[in-house]
Amino acid sequence: MSRSKETSQARDRVRQAATQLKPVAAQVKPLASSTGATAKRGARRTRTWAAPQVERAGQVLEHSVAPKLSALLSSAARRLDPGKPRHARWRTLAGLATVTATACAAATYIRRRGKTDSPTAAAGPDEQVPAGEMRAEQATTSAGADADHEVRTP
Repeated sequence: MSRSKETSQARDRVRQAATQLKPVAAQVKPLASSTGATAKRGARRTRTWAAPQVERAGQVLEHSVAPKLSALLSSAARRLDPGKPRHARWRTLAGLATVTATACAAATYIRRRGKTDSPTAAAGPDEQVPAGEMRAEQATTSAGADADHEVRTP
């Protein structure tokens, strides 16, 4: 047999099968469309039933499981947190001591500077020193002080 003959026989069989299937297809077509409509109705009915079920499940999770889960996560975060580092107290004390020493040195400098600049201002409120005279300790301090207000030792 040749190829062309086999091909033509196969076409004839396909045509014959198609003619036999046309009446069956005509019967199935309305059934298929009604089945599609039935499936759509079923899906809608299922979704209508499932929506409140899912809503209820969500509320149960929100009110019972979520607080427990939130507490669990919060406690885990507290365990993970390293906390604030401890400050060495000696640093604070050393800083305060330094500030205090600096303030005392500044006060002493200002007090000494005031005594050497004006002899009348150095006198107490009860003592009146004439403008040309100095007390004995002021004279010693003034005589022994150099330009930086430091006392020279003899």
